[in-house]
Amino acid sequence: MRRSPRFGVWILLVFACAATACGATTINQLLADPAKYRNQSVTVRGTVAESASIAGRGAYRITDGDQGLWVVTSTGAPRRGARVDVTGRVEEAYDLSGFASILRLPGSAQTGLVLVESEHKARD
Repeated sequence: MRRSPRFGVWILLVFACAATACGATTINQLLADPAKYRNQSVTVRGTVAESASIAGRGAYRITDGDQGLWVVTSTGAPRRGARVDVTGRVEEAYDLSGFASILRLPGSAQTGLVLVESEHKARD
């Protein structure tokens, strides 16, 4: 049985889409059950809504629809409006008060659930 080259392309496309879909967790999934993701690496996808860096460290908020998540990084924050995939670990009760004046954080957001970034990649 001879298969056309198109068949191979379709198979490759299906596997690529499956790998992409399985790789990222939505912000909504993470916020709905943060304990499920504790102590493990998680990747989320979103658009940078707010961003600040101080002395090489940064904090930024990514959004996906109406859901948002704060990310802290030791390498500086991506620019506002950037679309990123962020990998890191979920931490609760993280102190963002050092960024409160720059980012105009409400009191409830200064401590709480954040993603401590291990890496981020820009997307198109």
